[in-house]
Amino acid sequence: MPPLRTKLLAEFIGTALLLAAVVGSGIMGVALSQGNDAIALLANAAATAGALYVLIVLFGPISGAHFNPAVTLAMRWRGQIGSADALAYIAVQVGAAVAGVLLAHAMFDLPLWQPGTHARTGLPQWISEAVATFGLLLTILLGVRHRPQAVPALVAAYIFAAYWFTASTSFANPAVTLARALTQTFAGIRPDDVPGFVVAQLVGMAAGCGVASLLVPAVTPKGETGDVRAELASQEMRRP
Repeated sequence: MPPLRTKLLAEFIGTALLLAAVVGSGIMGVALSQGNDAIALLANAAATAGALYVLIVLFGPISGAHFNPAVTLAMRWRGQIGSADALAYIAVQVGAAVAGVLLAHAMFDLPLWQPGTHARTGLPQWISEAVATFGLLLTILLGVRHRPQAVPALVAAYIFAAYWFTASTSFANPAVTLARALTQTFAGIRPDDVPGFVVAQLVGMAAGCGVASLLVPAVTPKGETGDVRAELASQEMRRP
């Protein structure tokens, strides 16, 4: 089992590169699509899904590849990470997400500090974020139990789809939401709209954990559920 500092380094690099991919591909997509928002969104979704697949494969065996406070809270809820480690994960994820946005701005020679102006608010947007996060948690929790080796592809495929079937384009990640409030590019969101998104994401996370607990009870560190297959799957996900 890697030490905590190694896990946090993996979370930092993975989350920062994820945000660089999300924001950077949005900038590139807009620049090349000549005003066609559908093409820009397609490029944004494809790049995000591809980056997610690679990052989860690379960093999953080290930190679990959460890259998302909602995922970390879910793992805490299910007893798979301690409270102190979870707080450290979340702090690193938020800082890394901001670093990733700044990195994307630097790569495209844009002002580093640019508070978002893209309005994303209202009930349809909040429902979308709750649904997107709910689906993401089910994808992860059921995927880890039934097809652990397929989780990177499952998450990438789900996020690609959720970009298109939700009105919000599926942020599904409080750290990503906070960081995207620091860009006025295609992927941005107004700072005033962040709280509504984060609350909706936490509601979706709680619903996802609740439903997953009914479908696949959590395996405690002592294996108290007695589900040997689940424990073996959990160990397989952590194997270097």
